[in-house]
Amino acid sequence: MRSLRLFPAVALGATATLLLTGCLGSSGSGEQDANRNADAKKVELTIGSNSVKGGKSSAGATFTEDVLIPKFVADQKAKGVDVTVKFQGDGSDDEVYKQKLSLDLSNKSGPDLIQIDGIWVGEFAQAGYIKPLTDTVGDAAKVDGWDGWQQIPESVQQLGIFESKRYGVPGGTDGRVLYFNKKLFQQAGLPADWQPKSWEEILQAGQALKKLSGVTPIQVNGGTAMGEATTMQGVLPLLVGTGTSINVDGKWLGDTPKLRQVLDFYHQVYGSGLGDPVLQREAKGRDKSFAEFAANKIGILLESDYFWRSVVEPKAGVAKMADRDAAVGYALIPAARPGGGVKGQDFVSMSGGGATVINPNTKFPQQAWELLQFMNSAAMVKESLNGAAKITQRTDVNTEVLASDPMLNFVATKVLPITQYRPGLAEYPKISAALQQATADVVGGKSTDQAARAYQKSVETAAGGKDKVAGN
Repeated sequence: MRSLRLFPAVALGATATLLLTGCLGSSGSGEQDANRNADAKKVELTIGSNSVKGGKSSAGATFTEDVLIPKFVADQKAKGVDVTVKFQGDGSDDEVYKQKLSLDLSNKSGPDLIQIDGIWVGEFAQAGYIKPLTDTVGDAAKVDGWDGWQQIPESVQQLGIFESKRYGVPGGTDGRVLYFNKKLFQQAGLPADWQPKSWEEILQAGQALKKLSGVTPIQVNGGTAMGEATTMQGVLPLLVGTGTSINVDGKWLGDTPKLRQVLDFYHQVYGSGLGDPVLQREAKGRDKSFAEFAANKIGILLESDYFWRSVVEPKAGVAKMADRDAAVGYALIPAARPGGGVKGQDFVSMSGGGATVINPNTKFPQQAWELLQFMNSAAMVKESLNGAAKITQRTDVNTEVLASDPMLNFVATKVLPITQYRPGLAEYPKISAALQQATADVVGGKSTDQAARAYQKSVETAAGGKDKVAGN
């Protein structure tokens, strides 16, 4: 049961995975002393990464090998500790990598430090692969005493938390907002500083945009073709806007009034001509929606900050908008009604991200904890960006590096404090697929009732029984 609800992701989704692997030894059964080898003056660590220079997540591999390792070695040398750190790159599919990692951890081996997707934390914890930091490196005073926590918003800390316990330090994150085309808004008589306060106001703006020829008023990802993008850029942001989450007190959300409220919204968008149902069924529908927004053919689009910095980015974006800064507006995602979101919030969001955890079987838990703190220090987090403007886990770094980018600063200061994350549980991918199918049913013309009933059956199967589902 996830008892801690600090608040939303990659977003990171399953992104590049940084692993710090060491010689763990053959012991590993039973409880181990958190202070074992604490005074060692000679330490060997291997940094493995699901990234390769010139290949998958090249920037991460380059930073790890060329910056992080030399600086950590120098830092330890200054303390009288001889640390040898080796880098080993990989480039596996994320799910393949996850399987390899699970096998290693189940055999009491594997990396000393592991940066995993946030949605893996709970699953790995339940499997016994990882333990709370207080078990691995010492008491709460040692763990909670790290000054870095003060720079990481509580909402973002959730990435490394499961059942009220810290399992790791979160990495970079993101946030979802409503983008809108200011040129189309002006033509439709809508304000340039648009900030809807309810779903009804989104639909009203859509109706105004509908009067423009050749324009799709609203794009909210739906259906199965867009995969997890449907869940993260559609269902989940809407769901938390109804005041609930997909998993509450250990039960998955089934056919409930709030789930139906979300499906009704999809029906209002795609059953009344405000959205393009065909686009939701195309294999490249999401990419096409990006291109259409950039071509001034979509009025409102729900997406993450990835859309701003990598899609419509004027010089290197996949759907460049030379006038992005002037033509693209952004607003917080409103709850269904004011005060109707989770925790009584007026506005909501979802985020992705990763967390770095420590293998409980490491031979060097104290040195691993030092490395974990070092790699998440302000200096290292800033250097890992290599001059790029990107949201990090640290408020102090964000304040400095995002000062010249109003949109990313908006996400860092306005979105992250109110955001939510996906539950890190093994059943989640199947639950997500059921949500995608439910929206596909509605977009395809089925009633909310039909879609909700079918969804209930799918969730019961995915969750392992009716007793694990909250619903009819």
